[in-house]
Amino acid sequence: MPSRYPQFDRTRLRLAPLAERVHDLSLGRWLALDDPTPEFSHPDLSKVAASLVAAKQAAAARILMMGAHVLRAGVNRHLIDLMERGLVSHIAMNGAGVIHDYELARIGATTESVARYIRSGEFGLWKETGELNDWVRQAAAEELGLGEAVGQRLLESKFPYKDLSVLAAAYRTAVPATVHIGIGYDILHEHPNCDGAAFGATSYRDFLIFARAVENLQGGVLLCFGSAIMAPEVYLKALAMARNVAHQQGRRIQRFTTAVFDLVPIQGNIHRELPKSDPGYYFRPHKTILVRTVADGGESFYFCGDHRATLPALRKAVLEAL
Repeated sequence: MPSRYPQFDRTRLRLAPLAERVHDLSLGRWLALDDPTPEFSHPDLSKVAASLVAAKQAAAARILMMGAHVLRAGVNRHLIDLMERGLVSHIAMNGAGVIHDYELARIGATTESVARYIRSGEFGLWKETGELNDWVRQAAAEELGLGEAVGQRLLESKFPYKDLSVLAAAYRTAVPATVHIGIGYDILHEHPNCDGAAFGATSYRDFLIFARAVENLQGGVLLCFGSAIMAPEVYLKALAMARNVAHQQGRRIQRFTTAVFDLVPIQGNIHRELPKSDPGYYFRPHKTILVRTVADGGESFYFCGDHRATLPALRKAVLEAL
């Protein structure tokens, strides 16, 4: 039986071309590798860098999970360079990351003013961006992961700025890039051509690809840049699955390094959970990535700062470690 409740009729929507949108971020935002970056220093950066180098030498996982704001920070080239050098072996992002990556590759700009366009009902309803929905539907038919499919399409496209695409670079370097969506979270889900089943199939396949990568986390590194919900929650479930199988095989996944890079100040000892009476308790990267999942022999680090400063600083530390 179909649902007894009325649904929104998407055929009534009007889509506008991206040429009519005012973009908050344009091409000049994105840094070249030799451009000056904001100053950032921390005594533990060198330890994380050394762990990445050691993980590469041991062929252990080097996973970087991130929110879309990392791409908006203009550090795509730094991230791509880490992939090309083999220091990052897996990229995981949310659905918004795909949208920014696609728009940047296509038009050299991205990001709209929510405050401006929500008033007129135009927010998110841009014709060209909706092409991603067609790509996702095709990916589902071909049994591909969402990140893999979009990365391949971007790499093979004639988009003028695809050299800035993290997903295209991931496909080119054979670094798995996985996309972890929540239905209703992203502007693509507003469009009339959105297929929820296709998103579910391709993103769930990405989750299984991610869980497979976590199986190789012993002796490895997991980095979380600016993702307060997606990264800790997806990582937690994948680690449970990987440890379940490892225990059956007489193996352990307990000695690895985690590092969180975010803007939220953490009060007190980062290696201990805050009490539930403290609002900071609900900052998942702290309790999940820095405390609970490394309690059996891992180590964790926290770096508070803007991604435009911290990611280039990490890359610099890695180059020094090499």
